[in-house]
Amino acid sequence: MRVVLAEDLFLLRDGLVRLLEAHDFEIAAAVESGPELGRALAELDPDVAVVDVRLPPTHTDEGLQCALEARRRRPGLPVLVLSQHVEQLYARELLADGRGAVGYLLKDRVFDAEQFVDAVRRVAAGGTAMDPQVIQQLLTRKSGDDRPSARLTPREREVLEEMAQGRSNAAIAAKLVVTERAIAKHTANIFAKLGLEVSDDDNRRVLAVLAHLDHGR
Repeated sequence: MRVVLAEDLFLLRDGLVRLLEAHDFEIAAAVESGPELGRALAELDPDVAVVDVRLPPTHTDEGLQCALEARRRRPGLPVLVLSQHVEQLYARELLADGRGAVGYLLKDRVFDAEQFVDAVRRVAAGGTAMDPQVIQQLLTRKSGDDRPSARLTPREREVLEEMAQGRSNAAIAAKLVVTERAIAKHTANIFAKLGLEVSDDDNRRVLAVLAHLDHGR
């Protein structure tokens, strides 16, 4: 699996290269600026891009904008964005086209090699990987008594957080040490309480849940 990596800090970039190569990824390019990233995405046709939001020369959201432009040229290009802080605007921009194959993680997550590599693979396969802190903020915003999410039980809320991160019923069941049938029942209840259409497609249901949580901000 070919990866284009964009990170301006040398030590972190080098560490990510070594980590990904250790898990059988091929690094097609490892760049440090927005212009370099734009060229690499246009010329190398990677399987997935792992991109720092803030890149030279602007150090604003140049990495994200390069990735979004590449997705406009190649719809569905898998992109995993890394950010120092939770910025829900970044998540919304990534999810806006509804195609999936996107991820948004805090940089702290890269120190958990298993979690980071799982996110890269999930995004490359067309799935969605959202940082738990983004989900927590969206849930907090929607947790007033007049919000549908306030009707969720503690277990349903726990399942919702896992689902919104892009995990399948089977993966959630394994993490929570319950049966997959129990998770299916919880997800059905969650969709009913949130007024959403039930879907067996992992990516589609993630997008539906995130769209609901972010509605009316």
